[in-house]
Amino acid sequence: MAEQLCLDSTAAVLASVGQALGPTEWITVTQERINTFADATGDHQWIHVDPERAQAGPFGACVAHGYLTLSLANLFLPQLVRYERLKMGVNYGCDKVRFPAPVKVGARIRGRGEVVAAEPVKGDGVQITVRISVEIEGADKPGCVVDTISRLYFD
Repeated sequence: MAEQLCLDSTAAVLASVGQALGPTEWITVTQERINTFADATGDHQWIHVDPERAQAGPFGACVAHGYLTLSLANLFLPQLVRYERLKMGVNYGCDKVRFPAPVKVGARIRGRGEVVAAEPVKGDGVQITVRISVEIEGADKPGCVVDTISRLYFD
């Protein structure tokens, strides 16, 4: 795994724009994870949870929900960047979410990132936008690309 970026001040965040992050370690997307997500969201569409039917479907296997793949950005982000001297950080939202390729059950995925923007916000804070790409081992396209937005307040 690449070294994690450490940011400890508003100035450090502002100076980090353009910084490449990662990649993280690989994780395997299991049918159990997909089924648990289906239970949590109520989305039990057969392409996610019925291996027999999905094998004959358009992807040849069950695939992770797009929103499951998106949610894994929250797993990868703290592996890519950490904050020291942070009083408070909040998830402000996401922009430009895309799902270029399906993530099949059994696929190995990892996160790679880039700091694409940073700007001061009211109250002595800073807003950082980190683009996370969820890479699929052996695939030409990522499973998800999302611009995550966080608001940070340092000591």
